[in-house]
Amino acid sequence: MASLRRSSSSSSSRRRSSSVWCCSFTVPPASPDPRGYSKPLKNTNPPIASSSPAATAAAKLGRRILSPGRVSPIDSESDPPSLAPLPEVPSPPRDPEISASAGTAGGDGTASLSSPSDLRLRLRGRDGRFLVLELDSRVLCENSEVLRKVVAGSGRPEEGWREVEVEDLGAFRETVEMMYVEEEEELMRGLASAGVSRSVDLLEVMMHCCRWYESGEKKVSSKIMFDRGVVACLNYIEAVPWSESEEEKLKSLFERCSLDEALTQDILARLHPGGTRGSEDLAVQLIQSIVDGANASARKELQSLVTGLLSKSSVYQKDPAGLDRERLYSICSSCLDSLVALFEEALALGCTYANGTGASKETKPLVERISKQVENLNWLLEILIDRHMAEEFVSSWAGQKELIRMHQRASPMVRYELSRISASVFIAMGKGKLGCPGEVRFAVLEAWFGPMLVDFGWLQRCSKGLDVRTLEEGLGQAILTLPLKQQQGLFVEWFRCFGGKGTECPNLSKAFQVWWRRSFVRTAEART
Repeated sequence: MASLRRSSSSSSSRRRSSSVWCCSFTVPPASPDPRGYSKPLKNTNPPIASSSPAATAAAKLGRRILSPGRVSPIDSESDPPSLAPLPEVPSPPRDPEISASAGTAGGDGTASLSSPSDLRLRLRGRDGRFLVLELDSRVLCENSEVLRKVVAGSGRPEEGWREVEVEDLGAFRETVEMMYVEEEEELMRGLASAGVSRSVDLLEVMMHCCRWYESGEKKVSSKIMFDRGVVACLNYIEAVPWSESEEEKLKSLFERCSLDEALTQDILARLHPGGTRGSEDLAVQLIQSIVDGANASARKELQSLVTGLLSKSSVYQKDPAGLDRERLYSICSSCLDSLVALFEEALALGCTYANGTGASKETKPLVERISKQVENLNWLLEILIDRHMAEEFVSSWAGQKELIRMHQRASPMVRYELSRISASVFIAMGKGKLGCPGEVRFAVLEAWFGPMLVDFGWLQRCSKGLDVRTLEEGLGQAILTLPLKQQQGLFVEWFRCFGGKGTECPNLSKAFQVWWRRSFVRTAEART
């Protein structure tokens, strides 16, 4: 890009020696912040003065900066340069509508970005405010083809000024100030001080449209085309982290403005996934990694993280297609097969090994390995329920005849782990989260209701996060979804067990009373 070429050393030295801040305010202001374009424009504009000697006096306050908008420190050791007074430039006339808006906003302002200046540029904001900048036209022409056209245009030459309409007064002014900064390192330091959000604003000014007036007619340009500033903004934005709001702001800009693909490819690679695989495939891989994980605390944390990301209510979940059902159930089958193998090992080696005393150094205790697979299956069931795909899991759990057979022979310290899975199924059925057919509901209750009555005491003592009161409520409600005759068989079994074990058995009294009223009281009332 032609505008990226550095100016000759002679013109650069002339600008450095003559570039100072001077403001034609009625009261001479303090020297500006050396990071000129890193701060947005304030919403107060002092009145315009009719001449520039006050600006000269303001420049002779004894402080000097190397060039306007530069981030170099103020040089207080050298003497201030001798400045020639600015030529007399008449104040631009106000249009009626501008005068009204400017009066509402509190006046208008003028500031000089170089001395001597040969161009007065009047900026109009969308809100009716305006700002007048006294500029070196050579700097503008060297850095922006659009502003070169503004300078070359007729404008209102008899009054020595041009008028441009912009979206953001402050960002436009800071962009012009960047043109006076010659060193790339200083540009980057200024952008770092401004931050990502403000750098996106500056980039938008450089790439978005501005309007200028020529012979009373409004002209439109697609972009300012300050190439050196665009490259600096893109390099800075690409090199630093973004907040989510800054990322959305950058996406919006790229949707509205066309930028060179070679300059933006690294930023676009951070904004869009490109050729990476979809979130569904990656989510299944993450699930498999967690299931295979060896560190219990890390697995719990990662389970919570992935559950939140995959939840239907999550702000991160936008794809309605869901997870791959077959691959998810393949992981469930693998966990069930591992559970069967672990119970066979427990029966073969006995309780001593199950308690961990006979475990080798290469393997973890059997109890811990069984608990891991149970946690995996409960977590997978939670994901399936949230995705409305858990009915097949209930059918599969109801058909685990081998596990049911081994449950009767296994030690209580491992067999109660199977009832933790049954508890999750019963709670989900009782809350109406599973739309299983009646025969499936009866099959799973018939298979695992008896083991639940046996293991309830262990579940109370080793709950591992299970709320036994929620389990009692869910189990009772799940039974009440069956036909009354099937309910009777389950409630009679519970009645007999509760009479012998008491609190070691779940308390289903409320559900039992509901069944009794439906079966006998209301039936008798209906007959009469």
